[in-house]
Amino acid sequence: MNAMLHRLKSIAMTIAVVFLLAGCQYTPNLEVNPWVVQSLPTESTFADVAFTDDLSRGWLVGNKGTLFETTDQGKTWTAHSLNLNGESVTFDSISFYGNEGWIVGEPAILLHTLDGGDHWERVPLSDKLPGSPRTIVATAPHSAEMTTSVGAIYRTSNDAQNWKGLVEEALGIFRNISRSPDGSYVAVSSRGNFYSVWDNESQTWQPFNRHSARRLQNMGFTPDGNLWVLGRGGMLQFGDAQDPEAWEDPQYPEFSTSWGLLDLAYQTPDDIWAVGGSANLLYSNDGGETWLKDRQVEKVPSNFNRVKFIQPDLGFVLGQRGTLLRYDPNQEMT
Repeated sequence: MNAMLHRLKSIAMTIAVVFLLAGCQYTPNLEVNPWVVQSLPTESTFADVAFTDDLSRGWLVGNKGTLFETTDQGKTWTAHSLNLNGESVTFDSISFYGNEGWIVGEPAILLHTLDGGDHWERVPLSDKLPGSPRTIVATAPHSAEMTTSVGAIYRTSNDAQNWKGLVEEALGIFRNISRSPDGSYVAVSSRGNFYSVWDNESQTWQPFNRHSARRLQNMGFTPDGNLWVLGRGGMLQFGDAQDPEAWEDPQYPEFSTSWGLLDLAYQTPDDIWAVGGSANLLYSNDGGETWLKDRQVEKVPSNFNRVKFIQPDLGFVLGQRGTLLRYDPNQEMT
């Protein structure tokens, strides 16, 4: 009899835990969807988007040499092709300072424009460049900062005629790399088992072991210069850039997700968007304390790889097979 009672209690506790977890897995709905789904005429996966200083003209880049231009803040897009002598390239990053723009990609390509994209000029790169260009940030007139696929960081102030190396040793293959407005960097290793940080006062990357059993997916900076990290299984944590090993308790914006989260972006210091596989799109209006799920886009046949805001009312979610979501500020948020 005692054995039977013990078994019944165990079953009851198991059922209670199951219902408790089921309740925790539900993320409330975002009642109003502020995103317009666009399908561009390409099978490419988009990697980055950037705008000139007038904010009506912008460029979208991706694999297979994909290059699209908009002159109406992203409402419509026109495909462009560049004469690359038949070379197959992937465009990974684009950035503008005024009308001066830069594009980098692989294998080892750097493009430069001084007229908003009317003309793109290919800039020669040294054969000794460690890795392929991965990211580019236009920092001032005729100036940019470039990273490579092995974590080398270079800076130019004369239209890429010369580059200055900023780190003594390359980092190695990484999964993601992000730059803060003050010029600091954080990168996630290719396997997601450690991360590294670099700032302007350092000569080398400083590595740290991951702080969770979950492998890391992506990292970046909050508007106040601190860190955020996404881990496998939809984990999110916020940290302190002054102490890269100090992290708040992990949270799961959508605990039940099996696809995980791939990127996060701040629209304002309080408004945050997170995206992931299988058209996963989440929103927080309180700095990441609570989350809502935009279920009106979950049937879009694409993974959402990146979310980026040029300014609070100009933002995009980048997907696969020509899928692009444009933020529409005319739709009222809840």
